[in-house]
Amino acid sequence: MLADWGVSIRRACKVLPFDTSSYHYKSRRTDPAAIKKRIKTVCETHVRYGYRRVYHILRREGWVVNAKKVYRLYRELGLQLRNKTPKRRAKAKLREDRAPAVRPNDVWAMDFVHDQLATGRKLRILTVVDTFSRFSPVIDARFSYRGEDVGATLDAACRKVGFPRTMRVDNGSEFVSRDMDLWAYQRGVTLDFSRPGKPTDNAFIEAFNSKLRSECANTHWFLSLEDACEKLDRWRRHYNEERPHSAIGNIPRSCWQTRPETPALRTRARRKTLDPSGPRLGSRAKPARLRSWAAIHGNPTCATFAMDAG
Repeated sequence: MLADWGVSIRRACKVLPFDTSSYHYKSRRTDPAAIKKRIKTVCETHVRYGYRRVYHILRREGWVVNAKKVYRLYRELGLQLRNKTPKRRAKAKLREDRAPAVRPNDVWAMDFVHDQLATGRKLRILTVVDTFSRFSPVIDARFSYRGEDVGATLDAACRKVGFPRTMRVDNGSEFVSRDMDLWAYQRGVTLDFSRPGKPTDNAFIEAFNSKLRSECANTHWFLSLEDACEKLDRWRRHYNEERPHSAIGNIPRSCWQTRPETPALRTRARRKTLDPSGPRLGSRAKPARLRSWAAIHGNPTCATFAMDAG
């Protein structure tokens, strides 16, 4: 407009309208190449640093820059971190290599049971069981539990029976806490987390909790925390010393010293038949199928079993 119409700057700005100060403004922005290079160097050295931490490092080094500029350059360089990163624990492991326990203190399972006092105050009960021997080293009730409290309870129990090699837990806040991870790391215990929403991944402790609730919690009133601890510990001693366990041949654990067969062999042992050539006589055997096999092979023992099953 200035060249074509031959008007002054003031008049041209008045017609558009456009402020004359904006027309005369000269950018004082410096070349960001140097600061970009420094930001990239910091992020290459510390790959988990976000823009805020990079900003504080730059300010400490004497760069005159604000957080907004660091954020803009940080994103231009494509250095932003993922907001949702998968959790990685120092003593956590994947489920693909899960194997059954082969000896006592090989695998423990742990969980919480919720109950309340007669007054209505809530209780949290920590339950632990050995998946091989079915021994329960501790059942502890408190009004509240944190990760460090879980570690203290396990330390007290492990001083008597030793530390497990693996601990199966769910994804509760106490078990995924840093205190629990540090406890496991310092004592050489591997935390085996179950999949979210899959309680069957920790079926041993779920079955134990069901027995605890049906045989103890549902049959007693807990008048106080001390009363709850006393009754729970009494049931734990009964469970360990007197109660028969189907997993070890329906005998009390105190009578069980050694087990020569693995859980897999024990499962196959339940499927033995009275006649090696006959059908399996498990609890799911069909009476009609047994009767037909007995009629063909003339096996009176199998026929008697089929009549009883029918």
